[in-house]
Amino acid sequence: MLVGAGGNAGNQASVRVIRGLALGTLNKDTVPQFLGRELKMAFSLTAILTCVGFFRVYLFGSTSRLEILAIVLSLATIVFSSVILGSLLPLLLDK
Repeated sequence: MLVGAGGNAGNQASVRVIRGLALGTLNKDTVPQFLGRELKMAFSLTAILTCVGFFRVYLFGSTSRLEILAIVLSLATIVFSSVILGSLLPLLLDK
């Protein structure tokens, strides 16, 4: 669940950047606005997927609170960093 969620989130962010670069809608003038939107998207996806992950682990497993906390924090870190890196890496490669 953890790796899959991070992979999907990062892949979607990369696709948005690559599509913007290919269509010409993402240029030097629009990059700051785009990165601001991606940062908001990273926070939104992290919050949603963390809540879903929490309920999945809580409802379907007999895990301790400490394990649930570890899973939820890991999921939040993986999803957030995947979206940020998925957005930045294509831009860095374009330069």
